[in-house]
Parts: sequence; C-alpha cells; structure tokens
Amino acid sequence: MRDDRPAEGLRVRLARTFDEDAERYDRARPGYPERMYGDLARLAGAVPGSRVLEMGCGTGQATVPLAARGCRVTAVEQGARMAAVARRRLAAHLDAEVVTAAFEGWELPAQPYDTVLAATAFHWIDPAVRVVKAADALRPGGALAVVRTQHVRGGTEDFFAEAQACYERFDPATEPGLRPPAAADVDGSDHAVEVARSRRFGPTLFRRYERDLTYTTAEYLDLLMTYSGHRALPGPARGGLLGCLGALIDGRYGGRVTKRYLTELAVSHRR
Repeated sequence: MRDDRPAEGLRVRLARTFDEDAERYDRARPGYPERMYGDLARLAGAVPGSRVLEMGCGTGQATVPLAARGCRVTAVEQGARMAAVARRRLAAHLDAEVVTAAFEGWELPAQPYDTVLAATAFHWIDPAVRVVKAADALRPGGALAVVRTQHVRGGTEDFFAEAQACYERFDPATEPGLRPPAAADVDGSDHAVEVARSRRFGPTLFRRYERDLTYTTAEYLDLLMTYSGHRALPGPARGGLLGCLGALIDGRYGGRVTKRYLTELAVSHRR
C-alpha cells in the first residue's frame, strides 16, 4: 500500500494536486470525529465567539463545523478551486471568511487569534514558517491545534495486505511489504519536538480518535483519487492501480471494504 506522506522535495508539487479536482475532494474525503470538536473547544479555545485562523482549509471539512459552532473563522487556502468550494459551503455563516492565498505569504492581521488550526494540512506548510507564523498569529495563551489523520491497522485487514501487490506492480516507488501501523505504534513526538524547538509554546497535549469507515468499490476508488501520491502517478500506472484494486474489492470482498482511521489532535499553547 502506498505511503502518501510527502518527501520534503516533493511537498510543493504534490500540494498542488488537491486543487485539480476540488469537488471530488469535498465529496470523498471524510470529515472529522464529533468528539474532536469538543476537545477543540475545551483544550484549544475554539468556542462560540472565538477568533480562529485555519491554515489550509481545503474545502472546509473542519471549517464548516467550527463556523456552525459559532467560531469566527478566517480560513486561508491557496488552491483557488478548493477555496471556492469552501466559500460556497460557508455561505450561510457570516462570521466565516475564506482567503485565497498561501499561508506562508499571507499577511497576518493586527488583531491576534485565539486558535490557529491546521486540519490535515500542517505537513503541507513550509516547515521554516508554520510554527513561528502560528505563534505570531496567536494572542498570549492562544492555542495551535494540529490535526493529523492516518490509516492504521484494522478494518478489512486482509484486503489491505493483498492490495500491496497492486501497489508494487503499478508504482515502483512503493516500499515492499508496507502495511498500516497499529494505532499504538503511531508516534506524534515529531510534532511535539518541532513545536518545542520554537520555544514559543508550552507542552503539547494529544487526543486520539479511532473510527472505521466502510466504502463501496466506487467510493473507495473515489477516495484514492483525492490522495496526492495517487494523483501524481502517470496516467497508465494510475489506471492500472485503480483497476487492480477495484477488481480485488469486487472479486474477493463483495464490493465493500472498511478502512480504520486514526485522527490525532495536538494542542500547544503560546507562551
């Protein structure tokens, strides 16, 4: 199975792939667990009336629920198509705005924010900028909240083991024998170390949420086409991979597979 985390040299190029089909991204990508929003309120101050800055909002999977909870959200998204979808979804929320810009170059307003959020977007922001600029955007005591999502062991495990052969056949960059990690083996310390190194924040608090989502064959292939690594494959290889996976799901798994997600929320308060 392909590992879609970007190597640093590919970060900018791969980040652009999401904007190629924003409607598919909005349709196929799952939102976030309901419990996460309670923790964002309790731990990160994302409560009604609070000022929230979101870096890389995509099509608004986290933005819309926060706006619906009464947060005043400024969402920065560099993809014009993604921003347009987010703007459409937020049309009923007058205290939410979407800015089409790269977070790295966007000028911070004078008034600080209570919370800076990155939901499955932090790793796409320039590492030299993301923590420092988040700190600059926050009031003292305000919170940087980073959400990361990973496929972990569980769900239809046999399918994901068998799917590896499809990846190794059609994508030579695939690591042989790659398997989803157990949730307990996913270590968030790299993020905590990065934040601590800035000396702008206190200790990082973590909350984790696991959930299983079931997909039909068509839904699962649709989801795969929202992942940067899959989108970046040459057309013939991508078509071969999707065909191989689709035949496997239909032929051996009754046209449905279940994927287990681990969502991790990391909250750090500005000193």
